[in-house]
Amino acid sequence: MDDALVGQSLAAHNGPCEIPTRENAFHPFIPARRAGQGQGMWKQYYERWASMTVEKIGADMLELVPALARYTPPASVIDKHVYAPWLETDLHQRLQRQGIDTLIISGGETDVCVLATVLGAVDLGYRVVLAKDALCSSSDAAHDAAIDLYHQRYSLQVEPVDTETILRNWSR
Repeated sequence: MDDALVGQSLAAHNGPCEIPTRENAFHPFIPARRAGQGQGMWKQYYERWASMTVEKIGADMLELVPALARYTPPASVIDKHVYAPWLETDLHQRLQRQGIDTLIISGGETDVCVLATVLGAVDLGYRVVLAKDALCSSSDAAHDAAIDLYHQRYSLQVEPVDTETILRNWSR
């Protein structure tokens, strides 16, 4: 199995764990610089949520937290301005060049960015292992609903498991 770790981090009980993978990548969501910027509906989004623009939150809020930044390099940081990392980046091409066919996904906003990443990975044919205890969302209800969705609707394409299971089975 050729693996890649995609997301914020694969968090074990004591913080990020070091797992030998072929590609480690962080894909932070980078908002528009100011209200009214963006393409299509993103323009309206940032007009409505101007408080989430770089101008309002500050560029320092876009930096990886030190506990994760210490993994870069070798981990790569690929900024994205939309929910999924597949549209405006070369992530898929990078993974293909390395022969990676399995992704372990973790991160923030289980029901938004993680969902977009998971569904894109499924569409591209990857085996998707979802580190369900290394996910979070600003809405507990939406997080729980997304976890249920992964179990009930995508059980053949998405494997939601806890990090302990991932680590225990890593070398198999």
